[in-house]
Amino acid sequence: MIKIWIQIVVSAVVFILLQSLVVNYVHLFGLATPFIYIYIILKLPLDLSRSLVIFIAFLTGLSVDMFSNTFGMHAAACSLLGLARLPLAKLIVDMREAPEGMIPSYRLGFGVFFRYVALLTAIHHIALFVIEFFGFFQPLMMTVRMTLSFMLTLLLIMVIEAFNLSRVKSND
Repeated sequence: MIKIWIQIVVSAVVFILLQSLVVNYVHLFGLATPFIYIYIILKLPLDLSRSLVIFIAFLTGLSVDMFSNTFGMHAAACSLLGLARLPLAKLIVDMREAPEGMIPSYRLGFGVFFRYVALLTAIHHIALFVIEFFGFFQPLMMTVRMTLSFMLTLLLIMVIEAFNLSRVKSND
């Protein structure tokens, strides 16, 4: 169990720094920005308590906020992501067959993992962009940015997971 927590902490530091120092400055066509740091929250073991997941999600978002000067936008969106994670995972994954300490991955099946990532990424992005465009002054721009950022984030998370799976297979 300690090995899992060390991996979580190391990956959290890596993804938060990567998001803050590199990915925040990627603006595809000036519209799409990927938010790969949510991978930390998505990859938490499914049997963690809901309050612990929300706390970890809040700290993750707060860390990105501190580097990005976004004043709690990411913390709020990540907290909602942490809140929605377990109920959605129960809808998508058969929890009775899941072993204790199961970490969501392609091992659930590509379709199951894709739905899990897509739904939770959509929740995060909707919350984040609604907070960012709080007054809905430009609903079309908000929708375009949200959709393109969602697609780019989803693509990058699936690629990261593919590399992670190949790394895990080579260690077996």
